[in-house]
Amino acid sequence: MKKGHSSPATVGEYIASVPEPARSTLKKLRASLRSAFPVGAAEVISYQMPAFRHGRSRVWFAAFSAHCSLFPGASVIDRFKRELKAFRTSKGTIQFPVDKPLSVTLIRKMVKARLALDADKPNLGIAKRRGKKRK
Repeated sequence: MKKGHSSPATVGEYIASVPEPARSTLKKLRASLRSAFPVGAAEVISYQMPAFRHGRSRVWFAAFSAHCSLFPGASVIDRFKRELKAFRTSKGTIQFPVDKPLSVTLIRKMVKARLALDADKPNLGIAKRRGKKRK
């Protein structure tokens, strides 16, 4: 994202603010994520980055000075570590150069894994996660 600008309000604004060649890569990544999430998933800006949200599942993506990143979560990255050997990863992030994007098939598999993992977790609700009793 260009420095000195206010935070984008939409995913489209975020992507429009990213210089090429990262912008083209983010557009492809966005399309891949959109095709992997169920109908009704929302595009949101969260932590000043674009994300897809479906229920409690979120997957973020962003552009940085030397790479693009996908943030599917640590458990998803661990599950796909063999397929991700060619990319730099950390606990919850996959970094890839703008000229070597992730495959659409792999993105779809990771989104399905994220959705499945979140479906298996009990719904704690916001109040409980913050340590407050629900009324």
